[in-house]
Amino acid sequence: MERTDAVVAGAGLSGLSAALALAEAGLSVTMVDRTDPRAAVAGKGDVRTTAISLSSRRLLETLGAWAAVADRAEPILDIRVSDAESPIHLHFDHRVVGDQPMGHIVVNDDLKSSLLDRLEGHSDVTIADPGTIDSLAVTGAGAALILADGRRLEGSLVIAADGRESAVRRLAGLRTTRLPYRQSSIIDTIGHDEPHHGLAHERFLPGGPLALLPLSGNRSALVWTERKAVAERIAKLDDASFSAALLERFGSSLGRLHPLGPRRLYPLEMVTAEGFIADRVALVGDAVHAIHPVAGQGFNLGLRDVAALAEVLADAIRVGLDPGAPTVLRDYQRRRRFDSVSLTASTDGLVRLFSNDIGPVRAVRDLGLGMVQRIPAFKRVAIRHAMGTLGTLPRLLRGEPS
Repeated sequence: MERTDAVVAGAGLSGLSAALALAEAGLSVTMVDRTDPRAAVAGKGDVRTTAISLSSRRLLETLGAWAAVADRAEPILDIRVSDAESPIHLHFDHRVVGDQPMGHIVVNDDLKSSLLDRLEGHSDVTIADPGTIDSLAVTGAGAALILADGRRLEGSLVIAADGRESAVRRLAGLRTTRLPYRQSSIIDTIGHDEPHHGLAHERFLPGGPLALLPLSGNRSALVWTERKAVAERIAKLDDASFSAALLERFGSSLGRLHPLGPRRLYPLEMVTAEGFIADRVALVGDAVHAIHPVAGQGFNLGLRDVAALAEVLADAIRVGLDPGAPTVLRDYQRRRRFDSVSLTASTDGLVRLFSNDIGPVRAVRDLGLGMVQRIPAFKRVAIRHAMGTLGTLPRLLRGEPS
C-alpha cells in the first residue's frame, strides 16, 4: 500500500475524528480497524450516546461533520447536580456565561456516520480493508503497521486511536496504570411523562452516579452506574421492575419513567498510559486515558488530543518538518499532559468522594456543593469547564482550521 503521512489505528469516534482532522490539515492518512466501520454503523451496534461540549462542537463544525447531526443533537441548557438524599444541589445555567448551550447529546452511530461521510470525500484518505494489527515496525524514516494477513501500512507516524486495550500502545512498549472501579454502567434510553427542557441530571448515589441526559422529545439517555454485582442484577430486570428501581433512585421530577431500550452493561476501569508518545507513535483518546463517565468528558478529552495533534502536525508540515520527528511529537505531549492528568485525577476524585455513604464525607460534600452554588465565580468556572472553553485552546477547538 502507498505510504501516507499518518496511519491511524482504530475507527471509533476518536480514530475517525483524528483521521478527518489530519486530512483537513493537509496530511494524507491511512486508517485501519479490526472491523469495517461502515458495516458497524449500519448494524446499529453502538447504542451509546456522547456528550459533546461547546468547544468539541466547534471542532466538529470546522471539520464539516456537525451539520449532518445538528438536527438530532439535543442541547444541554442546564445541569443539575444532586447528592442522594441531601437537599443541597447545584444548578448550572448556560446563560451565566453566554447564549450558547453547554453542550449537546448525540447518538454515537449518527456521529460516526457523519465522520465517515466526510472522510470518504477526501482523496488523501484511505480506509484500508479490516485487519488485525500483528506488529509495529519503526525506522528512522517512518513507521509501519503489519497486519495479520501480511499487509504493511506505512507512514511518517502511527496514531493509536484503538481504545483502552490498544494494540499499538502495547507494541510501542508504553506501560499503563489500571484502576478497576468495581462498578458497571447501565446504558438505556428512558421515556418520561414530563419534558426535560434541556436539563441534564447528575445524581450521586452511594453505588455510583446516575445521569439522565436530554434527547429529542420526552426522552433521556440513561447512564446509571452501580457496583458491579448490583448493576448486573438491575440490568436483567424486566421493564416494570427496572422502572420502579430507577424511579426510587432518581425521583419523580420527570414523571413516570420507562425504558425504551436496548439496554447494555459496561464494566468501568480507569486506564492511563505512561506517555502520549513513543518513537514515531502518538496516542489519542482512550488509548492514552480511559476515564470514568461521571462527568461525561471522555470523548471531549479525546477531541482535545485530536485538536492538539492536528495543530502540531499541520504546523510541522507547513515548515517542511517530518511530522513523525521526536521534537514534533514531544511538542504534542507537552501540550496535552497537564490537561489529561488533571482531568483524570479530578474525575477519579469525584467518584471516590461521592461513591460512599460515610457521614463525615457526606458533610464535606454538602459543604462543597453549597459553596459552589452560592459563589457565582465558582459556578462560572465550572460551567466553562463543562463547555471546554477554559484555558488556551488549539485552533480547532476555537472553531478555526488547523
